[in-house]
Amino acid sequence: MIRKHKVSQAEAELDITSFMNLMIVLVPVLLLSLVFTQIRVLNIQLPPQTEQLLQQEQDNPQILELELRSDRLRLNYPAGQLLREFSHSEQGQPDFAALSAFLQDLKLTWQQQNISKRDISILAPETLDYQTLVSAMDTVRAFKTVVAASVVDAELFPVISLGQLPADASGGPE
Repeated sequence: MIRKHKVSQAEAELDITSFMNLMIVLVPVLLLSLVFTQIRVLNIQLPPQTEQLLQQEQDNPQILELELRSDRLRLNYPAGQLLREFSHSEQGQPDFAALSAFLQDLKLTWQQQNISKRDISILAPETLDYQTLVSAMDTVRAFKTVVAASVVDAELFPVISLGQLPADASGGPE
């Protein structure tokens, strides 16, 4: 007869304290380093109705307009009268740096003349890509400047109205 010997197995305890210590440290570190989706909201205004627009033009005909054309940017003040034109770069990108510099000078000039202007109308064609429109809005809204050894956003024209560029005006040079 063959005897089977039972091997006595001792119950092994699982030591998970080091793993728990790792989790206690790792979870907060990972949560702090996690970047959640950042959503920025730009407040814009719809163009006024026709009757309101006519009354507003009679009361205050001084509307600052930025026309986003396929080959250039046109800054009009008052509405419809060319103030400055900015050609696109060789790569076909709008020159937002030159536009920002000119708007900064214009804002400073108006402040010296005690003219308080905070609004601008952006006229864009239907075919304009979204990134160009957002870049234009960021450019006219504020600019970066150094105040007390820190970089801050200085206000240019934060009240932005959007409108559609007329079909006959969205083409090449007039």
